[in-house]
Amino acid sequence: MLTREAYDRYVAAFNAKDYDAVADFYVDPPLMTFFGVDIRSRQALKDFYAFLHHHVKESVTVLNFACSDTLTAIDAVIRVEAVKDLSREALDARGMHGFFPIAVGEVQEMRQFIFYTIKDGLIERVECALAQA
Repeated sequence: MLTREAYDRYVAAFNAKDYDAVADFYVDPPLMTFFGVDIRSRQALKDFYAFLHHHVKESVTVLNFACSDTLTAIDAVIRVEAVKDLSREALDARGMHGFFPIAVGEVQEMRQFIFYTIKDGLIERVECALAQA
């Protein structure tokens, strides 16, 4: 089970850009599919977040949290602030077609629903959806 306490540790590792610690929360190999991104290995997970966080500061504010032995569901606001320009071309080159370009200094806030399928206490699959404004 990915409890709220464990999820808070996960988010702390994420915010600290400790991608090894983040990857430790996942089965090996993980399966993440969201906004056009398909991650199927521990290294791909680390590479994806290293690239993204090279361009933006990202934070997660949890609004609602629910968990069971097989699912953790998060209703959260994801805030990204560009520290370096991230163009449509750069996103597309990385297969990040569902992500939005952002220029240095810009801020994007998105309400997301994130579903974590849990297997033996680890994250097996991640799926995300954006709330419509």
